[in-house]
Amino acid sequence: MFKTTSLFAHLLIVTGLFATSAQGQQATPTPPPGDDGEVVKISTTLVQIDVTITDRRGNIIRDLRPDEIEIFENGKKQTPSNFSFVSSVIEREEATGATPTASTPIAPVRPEQVRRTIALVVDDLTLSFESTHFVRRALRKFVDEQMQPGDLVAIIRTGSGIGALQQFTTDKRQLYAAIERVKWNSAGSSSIGAFASLEAKPDTGEPEAEEPEAGERTKEGIDREFQNFRESVFATGTLGAINYIVRGMEGLPGRKSVMLLSDGFELFSTDALGFKESGRVMQALRRLVDQANRASVVVYTMDARGLQVTGLTAADNTSGRSASEIESEIAERNDRLFNTQAGLQYLAKQTGGFAIINNNDLSGGIRKILDDQSYYLIGYIPDEDTFDPKLRRFNDLEIKVSRPGAVVRHRSGFFGVSDEVRTRPEMTGEQKLMNALTSPFAANEITVRLNALFGSERKTGSFIRSLLHVDARDITFTDGPNGTKQGVFEIIAVGFGDNGIPIDQLAKSYKIDLSPEMHQRFIEKGFVYDLSFPIKKPGAYQLRIAIRDTRSNSVGSANQFVEVPNLKKSRLTLSGVALENIPYNTWQAMQTSGTTVERDSNPLSDTALRQFKRGTVLSYGLMIYNAKTSGGRAPDLTSTTRLFRDDKVKFEGRSVPIEMKGQSDPKAINLMAALSLGSEMEVGDYTLEIVVRDNNAKGKQSTAIQYVQFEVIE
Repeated sequence: MFKTTSLFAHLLIVTGLFATSAQGQQATPTPPPGDDGEVVKISTTLVQIDVTITDRRGNIIRDLRPDEIEIFENGKKQTPSNFSFVSSVIEREEATGATPTASTPIAPVRPEQVRRTIALVVDDLTLSFESTHFVRRALRKFVDEQMQPGDLVAIIRTGSGIGALQQFTTDKRQLYAAIERVKWNSAGSSSIGAFASLEAKPDTGEPEAEEPEAGERTKEGIDREFQNFRESVFATGTLGAINYIVRGMEGLPGRKSVMLLSDGFELFSTDALGFKESGRVMQALRRLVDQANRASVVVYTMDARGLQVTGLTAADNTSGRSASEIESEIAERNDRLFNTQAGLQYLAKQTGGFAIINNNDLSGGIRKILDDQSYYLIGYIPDEDTFDPKLRRFNDLEIKVSRPGAVVRHRSGFFGVSDEVRTRPEMTGEQKLMNALTSPFAANEITVRLNALFGSERKTGSFIRSLLHVDARDITFTDGPNGTKQGVFEIIAVGFGDNGIPIDQLAKSYKIDLSPEMHQRFIEKGFVYDLSFPIKKPGAYQLRIAIRDTRSNSVGSANQFVEVPNLKKSRLTLSGVALENIPYNTWQAMQTSGTTVERDSNPLSDTALRQFKRGTVLSYGLMIYNAKTSGGRAPDLTSTTRLFRDDKVKFEGRSVPIEMKGQSDPKAINLMAALSLGSEMEVGDYTLEIVVRDNNAKGKQSTAIQYVQFEVIE
């Protein structure tokens, strides 16, 4: 269970750490870029959809005129009320100087900075063992080479729960950890290869069975019916998972895309008599298409199997089978490939996307999808009967373009229910709290900031210390006895392992009574909720915390990704970073006197909030584990800092020796330093990189890197 504590010394570094001497440095970054918005709407007064128009080679046509487009609803021509082109081309500045590594955590983008929101959905309910390998390789290449600034990305497995690593992020470390969890799901519907290999048919010595009579349910037919039923259940699960993702993406900014990497699914199931029927899969598809169209999400699909040979292979054993039986098996493979690809093509076409099939280059397919992000926004005023449920449930849309050679892709239609009618009823307080906790998107009715730090102690081992800063102005306080102020709130915190399974959790209600002086301080400074939990196994972890004010029903949430290294490998390792913001004059007095100076700062709050004013000093500290001391030599360490803004290095400090005097444990060494935040520094988000080198070690074990993100304010 989580343990709440108020002793900052139990974390990594005591408050007195910040009173020691450190190196001061300066930096001046630049402001972030702007953004284009988009609106796709279905209401009783306006139907507005996005339409992709390309030439025959797949290149976006950017100069179409309004008189070249016609829009039809249920075969009836509509009069466009608005027409515009939205480009997703990102104008990138040429990078100068050093650039961050792939593992550098770039500060989260603000909503107005998001250009593309991308969900890479790995359908591990259908992926074969072979396909899984190629999918992992394509995902890694996407993160390494194709992901751009302004991209909000999630890598999601259909066969897992909400998962710790399945939220939208700009942090490539989190995406790499999610890729590591993409593995063949033996409990899914697929096999080792794209098709199950033929096994030898044993000779039972019994005469061959007579041809079944018409309408007779044979053993083979019953087996086929069961297999079809099983696959339809998995397909429905896949579509349900995508529907959940699309609902979550509805409120996100930017051009929204789902890229489904799958071995496909069949639209229709076959019963024991060989008859095709539409069932749960088509129903789930219709619901998904309507949800995607309303949420302005385009679904692209990719057949992870690539180009397949449906004939016999070396893995097939045809012993005991006649020529007609072998021919029948090959025909069944052909049918299966065609039918499962048809499911992918149907889903993509109905939502305005396209399918990548019979192509061994998954990375090339992703690149083609990323190039397909510009569109036309077309709206019209619907007729009165558009939303009349007595007349029709699903309204079909058709877009025609008169320009020769133009290829049009658009959403197939929508159910006859307006967004106003679909508005969900207001959630209860408990529902809001759980929704904030489980959703990959932060709630901000209560302003919270979270900083989760890795650390280790000899007796207790590794742990994660989490500090949640709460803006008390968002909490409702009422009058209590003797002039006190009272507030009541609930907190839920869950720590997830890299498999999406909770490893620890806390749920607790608090009632606080504050004196007038303390209440005023809470309003001005906020307060910190402090908790920690032990980590038994190294790996990737995530903490999610949600808080609810029980009086106003307001909710806030935050989450953070943390990597816990394996200290038993004796590799140089750094803890999380503790912070303190000190006025520049106070810092100068500390350096001049060489002693502790009284100051109005709180490392606990500063480390949680990570907001620092210009013209002050950002003092930071961490612990260094596993420094080499072999041969009687004392640890010989140096540190270097770099400051990032918008994926560019804005400042790089010189290499500084780490002072060993006063260090009590050579295996757990304090690093204390500072960075001067210039008065001309631009406000915004930054990432501080701290590199420690062990001059007694060799190769990869000689360097360790840690990062901390913070915001510069006025």
